[in-house]
Amino acid sequence: MATDPVSKPAATVSPLATPYAAFNGAPYAAFNGALPEYLIDAFQRSVLFLELLRERGNEQAEITSQPLATVLRFEHEILISGRSLPKPINYSLSRIVPPVGTIIDSRKRPVVVVDPRAGQGPGIGGFKAQSEIGDALAAGHPVYFIGFAATPEPGQQFLHIVEGQVKFFERIVEMHPDAPRPFAIGNCQAGYQTLMVAMLRPDLFGPCLVAGSPISYWQGVHGKNPMRYSGGLLGGSWLTALTSDLSDGKFDGTWLILNFDNLNPANWLWGKQYDVYANIDTDAKRFLEFEKWWGDFIQLNGDELQFLVDNLFVGDKLTRNQLQSSDGKVFDLRNITSPIIVFTSLGDNISPPQQTLGWILDLYRDVDDIRATGRTIVYCLNQKVGHLAIFVSSKVGAKEDEEFVQLMDVIDCLPPGLYEMVIDPRPADLPPGGFVTGDWICRFEARSLDDIRALGRNSEEDDRAFAAAARLSELNHSIYRTMMQPLVRAMVSHPAAEFARTMNPLRLSYTLFADSNPWMKGMQQLATAVSADRKPAAPDNPFLALQQQVSDQIVANLDAYRAARDQFAEQLFFGFYGAPLVQGLLGLNTATPVRQLPGTSPEVLAAREAQAAAYAAKLNSGGFDEALTRAVLYVIAAERSLDERCALALNAARQKFMHLSLDAFKSLVRDQFFVLLGERERAVEALATLVPEAEERAELLKQLDAIIGAGDPATPAEHERLARLSQVLAVPTEKLASLAAFRRVHAAKAAGQHATGSR
Repeated sequence: MATDPVSKPAATVSPLATPYAAFNGAPYAAFNGALPEYLIDAFQRSVLFLELLRERGNEQAEITSQPLATVLRFEHEILISGRSLPKPINYSLSRIVPPVGTIIDSRKRPVVVVDPRAGQGPGIGGFKAQSEIGDALAAGHPVYFIGFAATPEPGQQFLHIVEGQVKFFERIVEMHPDAPRPFAIGNCQAGYQTLMVAMLRPDLFGPCLVAGSPISYWQGVHGKNPMRYSGGLLGGSWLTALTSDLSDGKFDGTWLILNFDNLNPANWLWGKQYDVYANIDTDAKRFLEFEKWWGDFIQLNGDELQFLVDNLFVGDKLTRNQLQSSDGKVFDLRNITSPIIVFTSLGDNISPPQQTLGWILDLYRDVDDIRATGRTIVYCLNQKVGHLAIFVSSKVGAKEDEEFVQLMDVIDCLPPGLYEMVIDPRPADLPPGGFVTGDWICRFEARSLDDIRALGRNSEEDDRAFAAAARLSELNHSIYRTMMQPLVRAMVSHPAAEFARTMNPLRLSYTLFADSNPWMKGMQQLATAVSADRKPAAPDNPFLALQQQVSDQIVANLDAYRAARDQFAEQLFFGFYGAPLVQGLLGLNTATPVRQLPGTSPEVLAAREAQAAAYAAKLNSGGFDEALTRAVLYVIAAERSLDERCALALNAARQKFMHLSLDAFKSLVRDQFFVLLGERERAVEALATLVPEAEERAELLKQLDAIIGAGDPATPAEHERLARLSQVLAVPTEKLASLAAFRRVHAAKAAGQHATGSR
């Protein structure tokens, strides 16, 4: 029986043959027309791509030649230079000058953006108009920026930076005495750095937002997060010391960028370049804008990075309260009294949720433990954006950043506990206006520690393996410092270190295409001629499809290599450091505790008991303000969720009826929350005592309906609680009269006693 060639299974057809289907039975005629068109287009794109690399190289040479260069797009003026501090640092505090037409209210909460010093120069927090800085300016807030120079000060240490930035925040608070405490935003590395400043001086801070900042460095899940294995596979931090010594005491930031790039070789080695080459007519400007920042390499002192690697990345000591300031103060995240906001993403392979949120499980037993300390933690989980997009993407700026800025005061007044900030699109049938002015609506949903655990966490065996890696790192670093470091430092000269920095492969990828390379002479003239006679191939040219398929295959191969590499690294790490023999030789065994919750002193426990008694004493005290706040908290607790519209409506009531400052209202909310938490039913029944007058009760119920009604329609559980409040406050008229008379007599007696006492 003959085989019909048309019936050949599709799976056996080579994917490279697919583009030729476009020739429609006339392959030679189509070949003769499409190939020349494609070759001309490919040649022109190659010339324009090389010209783009030339421009990038010149741009990189220009910006790296300026010690204070920044990609910050907003005009700014320096208020404090860190070089003037007793322990000089290369950081500075700047005030963002509002663009023309922007109205700033100095009484509003100041916003402080701290830029990450993780390999590139400053400015990424204000890289685009739609950004953290842009959103804060648009909302009328005074904005400040903490940036840094490309070269560290001699002898500068990481703790000098943390302690020096206390002066920056002191200055901001002094400039805004009538405003709430600043809203601090720390991106990436600046996140944990800013939190450490807040640990030293919590009185200087309002809410602290950390975006894409790893804090619990060991945490992750198997099959992902390969960067956490790097320190152990390299034998610990001795290699950091060696690299710094070979660079004459400096650490080149390009090595940090190479670590990031190496996480995704398909994008680093091929995808990023191919995408701009394939779309050279439309993507050139965007490519240059990003590379202006990405190629702005800076340096760190070797001792600075050594502190971070030893104590944070490999040692994971921050969340175990094992770090101290220069004067002996323990860095404890529980010292921060203002809300901590964590912005994280499932698509972030540099600072995944396990590392950005794992510290909560490191420090607290449960949510009641968080509440007992009076702390508020809010996290916002994006589903897909990568690490850089967390603080670079315009889409993030138009969504999460805008909501953070608009709701910073609401977050500051949330009752103690753990919340997830869930952001959804504004329904199409809900026009903007009132308490919803943008395209998004958010709600704060109460969470438990199990919700954090569900994101993934190390097992006890995993933590023991990382503890073994930290022990070996300490040994290897000590051996290197004792036996090799003096020799290495004696052999290195400053010119040799500068030459080594120049020959760094990442730097060469820029400088080889700059005008400093004689081979690039004439490229600008050739690119100008090509641009004048540009002839792009037709979109349906089959060779463009073939080109794309080749690119896709290269990406697939590099992705397969990455997956195999990461799997091997994980198996090697746990195979070695998880071995009982290795752990035993390093002083670890199954009886050795690896990670324990920090203890609580008797003094702290006594203070908590005293605070609980103080809240219980407020059960029957207060008036309309306390009653309204208690009633709102009682209703929203039914669903354990607070709609931003309800929160903003309550804030409006604070201003219109309560006439309270934000700090006073924050204390009021906390008081009533803990009163309800202690004895909910008695607290609800006591409302009749707080508001005995019929007119006040009617106004309270009216305001309660308006606040709850500002959000989505009330749920059955909320309706039940609203009915309960109506019943409690529906006191008969004659009883109201007697209560009012009693209150007047009591007030008169109190006034008489006061007058007698005064005489």
